[in-house]
This record gives sequence, C-alpha cells and structure tokens, in this order.
Amino acid sequence: MANEHSFDINASVDFMEIKNALESAKKEVAARYDFKGLKTEISLNEKEKTITLLSSSDSKIDALKEIVVSKLIKREIPSAAISEQKRESASGASIRAILKINDTLEIEDAKKITKAIKESKLKVSTQIRGNEVRVAGKSIDDLQSCIRIVKELKLALALNFVNLK
Repeated sequence: MANEHSFDINASVDFMEIKNALESAKKEVAARYDFKGLKTEISLNEKEKTITLLSSSDSKIDALKEIVVSKLIKREIPSAAISEQKRESASGASIRAILKINDTLEIEDAKKITKAIKESKLKVSTQIRGNEVRVAGKSIDDLQSCIRIVKELKLALALNFVNLK
C-alpha cells in the first residue's frame, strides 16, 4: 500500500469526441424536416475553442444549440463545458451564435476548490499546478470526500477527477 494517495482535478474535454458529436449533429440537422431548405452550419474552431452555429432565425439557432448539446452529452461531454459567448447578425439575413468550449480550470476556480477543501477540515493537502489541482492525503476515504465536496460546489465547468493513485 502506498503511504500517500492523490488525484488531480482538471476541466479538460476530449476534442475528438466533440468532433464526433458535431458530425452526428450535422447528420441530424440534414435529416430534420424543419431545417429542409434552410442554410444551417455547424463548425468547430479548435484553435479558438469555439463552435459556430449559423441559421436563419433565433428559434433555429436555439434548436441547433439543443441538438449540439444533446449530441455532446451522449458523448459524455457535460453541458457545463459549453457556454454561449455571443449571438449576432450575419450576412444574408441569418444569425450566428458562438459557443465557447470551457476546458481550462481558471485560477479563480482552482482557488475556490482549494478553499472548499481546506474548509472541510479533511486531512488532505491541495496544490494548484497550472490548469489542475492536486489533492493528496493518506486516506482514500478523505480523497473521496474531497471529490464529493468539489462536485457540490456546482462550478460552471466540466470537472474531471483523474490519476487516483
């Protein structure tokens, strides 16, 4: 048995799964009757970590967003990983919505996580390491309690608990 156990908390998402979900969403849009004859686009910009939706009206954008989010959830990417950045008019009387992919644990969120764990008075130590938080302790039960505490924070992120050793 190891003397000390640890795990990492991060907010990363699998971009291959996002690509697969978007391809599946494009197929569904192509097959749906309410989108027949309308110009609709779903595109991914991996560099900027955005998904762009383009359609003729706000209601169609909402429907596209619902399709995309449902396909992402089926691919085990939580809806918290996606947030609407802006909605604007585009050329040709269409509307564009930009969805941001949240896959980075910001320093403020990392501080909230470490503060909540320290306030729990569990015998664990936390360390912010770039885009992740390392939690270490002698008892696996304490580490599992930390995971429960972090999940109860309800942060607007898709948190992953990895490398439990």
